[in-house]
Amino acid sequence: MPKLKDVSLDKTITDEKYKKQLKKLQEELSELHNKIYRKRVPVVVCYEGWDAAGKGGNIRRVAAALDPRGYEVVPIAGPTAPELAHHYLWRFWTRLPKDGHIAIFDRTWYGRVMVERIEGFCSTEDWQRAYREINEFERELYDWGAVVVKFWLHIDQDEQLRRFNDRQNTPSKQWKITEEDWRNREKWDQYEEAVDDMLRYTSTDFAPWHIIESQNKKYGRIKALKILIEAIKDRL
Repeated sequence: MPKLKDVSLDKTITDEKYKKQLKKLQEELSELHNKIYRKRVPVVVCYEGWDAAGKGGNIRRVAAALDPRGYEVVPIAGPTAPELAHHYLWRFWTRLPKDGHIAIFDRTWYGRVMVERIEGFCSTEDWQRAYREINEFERELYDWGAVVVKFWLHIDQDEQLRRFNDRQNTPSKQWKITEEDWRNREKWDQYEEAVDDMLRYTSTDFAPWHIIESQNKKYGRIKALKILIEAIKDRL
């Protein structure tokens, strides 16, 4: 995996091409959803990325192609008290999809090696051990028959600042921005190091990471749809 600083973010797509490709790809994904249901193939889609990188919009374009009875979007926040009483992976095990269904995780178990690492919510030994634990967890999903697709939505600091300010100054978007977002932004370098480690140690042949250049949100949506479609086709 390349380091984040070496990823070119100048990828774009015209509005006309975006609309045409979006419709075509969503139709193809919809057909594949029927196939995986009949063949009982579970799909696990993992979204991570910088704050304001466009995860919500990307997820909506994927979900729009799916039958509502056959998928679930799983938003992940901080663990509850009962969840803290279990192994950190337990709360994800309980949210995995049934055979033939799709689970889209908005944030994932990778919080262990990012926010928990940086904020000191676990020991150094804990988060260093987590790389192996996560790889074993994802290998078990793959051996079960699941398609595992992992996206890192990538933008640069200037674009994040522009989007933060847009949210701050637009009343209908202010709910999207919190003091925590601004605090996390101050730790950009620490997060970048943690993400580089994550990509390096947990991108495997059975659950590879895909960096989605989301400086242009529309380009990122099309790329994610193409990758997901190909991953499902390969598994089928």
